Amino acid sequence: MKKWNGKLALALLVSCILILSACGKSSNGTSSGDKTLSVGTEATFAPFEFMKKGKVEGFDVDLLNAVAKEAGYKVDIKNTGWDAMLAGVKDESIDVGMAGVTINDKRKKSYDFSLPYFESINMIVVGKDSTVTNAKDLEGKKIGVQNGTTGQISSEKLFGENNKNILKYETSAMAFMALENGDVDAVVTDNAVANEYVKKNPGKKVKTIDDKTNFSSEYYGILLPKGSELKSKFDKALNKVLDNGTYTEIYKKWFGVEPDIDTLKSAEK
Repeated sequence: MKKWNGKLALALLVSCILILSACGKSSNGTSSGDKTLSVGTEATFAPFEFMKKGKVEGFDVDLLNAVAKEAGYKVDIKNTGWDAMLAGVKDESIDVGMAGVTINDKRKKSYDFSLPYFESINMIVVGKDSTVTNAKDLEGKKIGVQNGTTGQISSEKLFGENNKNILKYETSAMAFMALENGDVDAVVTDNAVANEYVKKNPGKKVKTIDDKTNFSSEYYGILLPKGSELKSKFDKALNKVLDNGTYTEIYKKWFGVEPDIDTLKSAEK
């Protein structure tokens, strides 16, 4: 048996400590070696996020990848569902949430948000033969909404928080299915989602109704844990993506029109 060299042992011990430190977690809860962020989403919200061949795709996915890359990160996006996404970001078991999440004062108490990245407004979806022309016409009718979204908030603002005619569903897809089955008379949801549903389902005999009198603009933001160091990094990266043409390219890919970047920039203030 060879005699153990003390200096060699010390050197090996220091090396092991350095290696273990490098494999540890960084301050944002991600591996400092690969800088991969864990992302939760609710992938039934086309065209923002949806499942295709076992992968999450959509506008939000492309944009988040672009912003994360600009900030020096990779992302690992999982279809966690809406409630699990919110809970995971809140308790910091998830680094980022992105699922068309509207920035509002109530949510700001529990989360941080990036700067706004999308302007939206609620829209009504009804059958082709419906006589509904605006939100006020929904009085006394059954309204389908996705639970915990601004579609629910807007409907309750108009007709009461405990209104029995406002039926809450786990996903927007389930609310649309309820409309197809005749369980509700209308669905209130984000305009891009409503338009995508009608476009992809020409045989369903449904139509959309705008109502900018009773529904106001809202803005989506990337959802982050309260006090996350990612906020400043993502804000800087998002502005870069807005300015260098990447955002416009992604927006046109999914919506077929030019984005109103000036309005988004104004909403930053």
